[in-house]
Amino acid sequence: MGWLKRISRRMFGGTPVYDGAGHGRRTLAWAVSNPGAVAALAYSQESLRAKSRDLVRRNAWAAAGVEAFVANAIGTGIKPQSMVADAAQREAIQRLWWDWCEHADASSLTDFYGLQALACRAMLEGGEALVRLRWRRPEDGLPVALQIQVLEAEHLPLSMNRELINGNVIRAGIEFDRLGRRVAYHLYRSHPNDGSLSPMSSSGGIDTVRVPADELIHLFRPLRPGQIRGEPWLARALVKLNELDQYDDAELVRKKTAAMFAGFITRMSPEDNLLGEGVADANAVALAGLEPGTLQILEPGEDIKFSAPADVGSSYAEFMRQQFRAVAAAMGITYEMLTGDLTQVNYSSIRAGLLEFRRRCEALQHGVIVHQLCRPIWRAWMDQAALEGALPLPGYSRRQREYQSVRWIPQGWQWVDPQKEFNAMKLAIRAGLMSRSEAISAYGYDAEDVDREIATDNQRADELGLVFDSDPRHDKVPSVPVAETPARPDPADPAEPADQPTE
Repeated sequence: MGWLKRISRRMFGGTPVYDGAGHGRRTLAWAVSNPGAVAALAYSQESLRAKSRDLVRRNAWAAAGVEAFVANAIGTGIKPQSMVADAAQREAIQRLWWDWCEHADASSLTDFYGLQALACRAMLEGGEALVRLRWRRPEDGLPVALQIQVLEAEHLPLSMNRELINGNVIRAGIEFDRLGRRVAYHLYRSHPNDGSLSPMSSSGGIDTVRVPADELIHLFRPLRPGQIRGEPWLARALVKLNELDQYDDAELVRKKTAAMFAGFITRMSPEDNLLGEGVADANAVALAGLEPGTLQILEPGEDIKFSAPADVGSSYAEFMRQQFRAVAAAMGITYEMLTGDLTQVNYSSIRAGLLEFRRRCEALQHGVIVHQLCRPIWRAWMDQAALEGALPLPGYSRRQREYQSVRWIPQGWQWVDPQKEFNAMKLAIRAGLMSRSEAISAYGYDAEDVDREIATDNQRADELGLVFDSDPRHDKVPSVPVAETPARPDPADPAEPADQPTE
């Protein structure tokens, strides 16, 4: 056998360097697979999406986790701040944008920032969201003839895979050219699971329509290079959340059932109906209904014994807390956000947890929401506004990048102790480590709007003669300069003799 080991060592090397690469008893039942980024979701995305939606519908913790991410990543909306150098043009762009935001929804249910929250929620729950740009007619009376429509991921068929005669290929409902670029999306006219209830089901709703790629925004979080479809954010917590929900419900039912039995009694004539129990069974024993204070009928010869149901024990709360921590880690949120339990936190611990979570939210905001959703919509809106003549933008075709320059400002964070945060920010500004514009933007506001409002408030207060202690201009009383008076001679000192003429 020595020669066999030597040959094996020469061909395959020696003992595996990594424990995880071994094939011993500890990894014998470990069935591993290594599919590609596309194949990993091609056969499991529909099941993952269905289970994720089911948990969000009926599981309070799954719904709380999704709502926590949406509330922190979107909040009241990620707002644009035009970076055009000309002040008049910049103000005109901002005014038209705010006017258009109210009419941005193609369904007229919310505004543009509500669509951001809707698309983010659809992405978290289903792994991805589809946002279609809808150009309207001039007679529709919109500030800019453009509206947004949010669609769920089911509109994009996962099973559509074919090759076209022009050399393009369709993979998971997405059409790619020979260079691997997305050129079109093949969408169902209606949700495939709505059937005849869908407003677009006049033709069955199962036929597909080809939508060019520049008219559709595919919103998802890429986790692997080459990934073309999104993964539900609850994928790693589905099994644990489902079983944890079942365990908690079973524990509740057990305690409820045990509490209904107050005790057991014995009677000499089992055939008599004394307590309104049901019909006696084959053994001549009738059971009373399970209600609070119920006494169970037993056979003759047995004594009464009151029920003493076992408690859940002291380990129940700690066990649930540990499992919730695992679920929160799988979802990328904190334990406190998932459960609402703040009994074991202090200022330092909750601030450390919030900093880590908000770091993840910032990565989601700038890497996914702003890049994939906000910027394409802003560019399409600017193009349409320039074509309509709604904005005075001379030379737009030549200066397109200049006019489309924008800065997206998320909603500001609210801290546990605002006084400490504001004092730290004031010290950073005075030390030259932060500008006022950056500090104002950190709270989700436009610095120019804030300065304009402050100037307006100060002017109105001065005109009305109002003085507030919040106005820093009145914190220090200006010193009145004292006029210099000529010095008077001291009467005690002898006067200097006058100059005598010289002879």
